Amino acid sequence: MTILDRFEVAFAACPLVAILRGLTPDEAPGIGDALVEAGFTLIEVPLNSPDPLTSIARLAERFAGRALVGAGTVLTPAQVTEVAAVGGTLIVSPNTDAAVIRATVDAGLVSLPGYQTPSEAFAALAAGATALKLFPADIATPAALKAHRAVLPSGARVLAVGGVTSDSVAVWRAAGAVGFGLGSNLYRPGKPAADVARDAAAFIAATGGSA
Repeated sequence: MTILDRFEVAFAACPLVAILRGLTPDEAPGIGDALVEAGFTLIEVPLNSPDPLTSIARLAERFAGRALVGAGTVLTPAQVTEVAAVGGTLIVSPNTDAAVIRATVDAGLVSLPGYQTPSEAFAALAAGATALKLFPADIATPAALKAHRAVLPSGARVLAVGGVTSDSVAVWRAAGAVGFGLGSNLYRPGKPAADVARDAAAFIAATGGSA
C-alpha cells in the first residue's frame, strides 16, 4: 500500500489533522497516545516547534500502521526532503507554493497546502495537491468556502483549518469542508495529555469520526 493509499484509509477513518505546534520530543509519546487512542489517524508537527524532526521521527515510529505523521509549516522543497528522511509522510503548508507541492508529489508523500483564494486553490491542484487546506478558516468564513466549492472540481477535498471548534464543525461541513485541521483548540504547549484526550474525543464526536 502506498503512502497515498494509507492516507485515503486514514482520512476515511477520521478526517481530522492534529496540529501539535510547540510540541517537544519529550511530550510527543504521551500526546500522541492520547490522540491515537481517541481515534485520530493524522498528526502534524509544525516545523517551527522545538526540535520538530525528532518529534516527527518518534511519533512516526510509535504509530506506524496506526497513524500518518508529518510536518506543518513546510515552506521549501529542502524541508520536504528533511521530513521524509525521518519518516514523515504528511507535508502541510500555510501557503500555496508549487515547488513545495511538486517536491512532495515527487517524493510520494501527502500534500496539504494552504490557500485562501480560488486562484491559489486551482494552482495547488494543478501542482498535484492531495487536498486543500483553507487557512486561516476563521478569516475565510463558511460562506467563502461555499463559494469556492461552487467552482472547484467536485472531487477536490477542502479541510478547514484555523479557529475550528467542536461546535463549529457542522457549519463548516454544511459549507463543503470534508475535514479539519485542529490547532490550539486541541493542543497547546504544556497542555496535559488527559485534557488533549478529552478535547480529541469531543472533536471525534462532532465529526462522527469519518468523512
